[in-house]
Amino acid sequence: MIDINSWSVEQWYLYSLIFLAICMVLYLFFGDIVDGVGEGIPFFNPTVILAFLTFFAALGFIIEIFTSLNSILIAIISAVLSLILDLLLYYFILIPLKSAEVSMAYTEESLGGQVGKVIVPIPIDGFGEVVVETVNGIISKRATSYDNVAIPYDSKVLIIEVTKGTLYVRKYDPIF
Repeated sequence: MIDINSWSVEQWYLYSLIFLAICMVLYLFFGDIVDGVGEGIPFFNPTVILAFLTFFAALGFIIEIFTSLNSILIAIISAVLSLILDLLLYYFILIPLKSAEVSMAYTEESLGGQVGKVIVPIPIDGFGEVVVETVNGIISKRATSYDNVAIPYDSKVLIIEVTKGTLYVRKYDPIF
């Protein structure tokens, strides 16, 4: 039987660190389940809480091993340093990562005014296919001529409008 009362302070920090490392790995795999828990309260984010506790345990263990300070003073120093590191992590890593999320979705309206390239010739009163390079990747869509003229393969076209998934295009002649 393990007697936790006989553990030294270093052992408490070390075992806490091991337990928190296991929690972080589990959170890595199952974090999406608890992601919405702290949506309205920024510091009730499980990532922030786990990071604070891990910093606290790691700093406490390191300071206990390498100094001869009082354990209560070490806990206070560890808590203050952990809070500072946690704030830095939150404001300089987590917030920018959250705001940098980019959606791969696009709207049909966003295609209007863009230039594409014909990959299937567009006949008079018929349909062909156009590819458009966007920041989201390459999009291939059905297209028809806006002016009812044939547009050959490999021509550049300007998207005039998009209706019901069909691009209405006009041959693109750049001025410059």
